[in-house]
Amino acid sequence: MAAEQTVFDQSGKFWKQNSLEALSQEEWESLCDGCGLCCLIKLEDEENDEVYYTRILCRYLDEATSHCHCYADRSQRVPDCVSLTPEKAREFHWLPVTCAYRLCAEGKDLPGWHHLVSGSRTTVHEEGISVKGKALSEEFVHPQSYDEHIIRWVEY
Repeated sequence: MAAEQTVFDQSGKFWKQNSLEALSQEEWESLCDGCGLCCLIKLEDEENDEVYYTRILCRYLDEATSHCHCYADRSQRVPDCVSLTPEKAREFHWLPVTCAYRLCAEGKDLPGWHHLVSGSRTTVHEEGISVKGKALSEEFVHPQSYDEHIIRWVEY
């Protein structure tokens, strides 16, 4: 995805100057901080609608780079993969509190470790916000044991 290579002018703070709906596709895509948290498998308790994060990653996410191997056609390969929209960013309360889409939807600024502020895509990993070194690929976990991998290090 070309937008991931683009570093925008920090002084412009397009994410503060525009609504999410007004962002260009390139700006929208650049908001992704590359943490990979949205690519962790989540379990929902049907009785109380509570969402639990697991440390299990979608098989298509490269944990080291936080890039999806099949981003363009991920919805075809993973039918329940969420394509985030401004509306969904406002509705999905399970998005991590660190998620740039959620922060912008709530009218908050991006943290200092976000690449649009820091100028580096590695600060998300250096600050320990990402899944790097903390997750397992779903390829190595039996679906019936997902509940054994519930984590508490994601705040939402």
